[in-house]
Amino acid sequence: CRYLIDHKIMKDTATLLLKKHWGYGSLRETQQRAIESIMSGRDTMVIMPTGGGKSLCYQLPALMCEGIVIVVSPLIALMEDQVKTLNRRGIKARYINSTLSREKISQYLNEAIEGKLRLLYITPERIHTESFSSAAEWLNVAFIAIDEAHCISMWGHDFRPSYREVATMREYFPQAPMMALTATATPSVVNDIASSLGFEGRYE
Repeated sequence: CRYLIDHKIMKDTATLLLKKHWGYGSLRETQQRAIESIMSGRDTMVIMPTGGGKSLCYQLPALMCEGIVIVVSPLIALMEDQVKTLNRRGIKARYINSTLSREKISQYLNEAIEGKLRLLYITPERIHTESFSSAAEWLNVAFIAIDEAHCISMWGHDFRPSYREVATMREYFPQAPMMALTATATPSVVNDIASSLGFEGRYE
């Protein structure tokens, strides 16, 4: 199995990495549950208030998984800030968005293919670009994190049509589970997110 399913080993490993890279002694219960779910290979829904530590739910397991974690985010400034912070903490991450040159995009995708990155942040508009679709065949993806997942739902407060394309990443990476994260979501928005992403049956 690609995923670490022994919960005691996982918790001990997570605690050590959390202390080393973030300086925290323990996770919140909601963070622990989300990490256990995605590390068991299950599609995972994370609804957590702003400032509640949502990013740790995918950044920390990225250090424990085999393969890279792809993070889809609609906010260029936020992804750039998160990547800078991760690199400062000794965690290799890159972002790909419209601010980069073609040469930089190619460099970062090659780094991802070569296994040099733990996380790769992309905007939803990049999913069907030729550069990303060509690289996808060679990427070893542990799981996909969709930040600001309410943007997927037409009933969400910030619907972005391009976010509907996120579900097609299942075609690129059929074995990779997905983690959808948002700060607030009504039951109808949660159901729409789950349906749009193909969360079939039970998910955490």
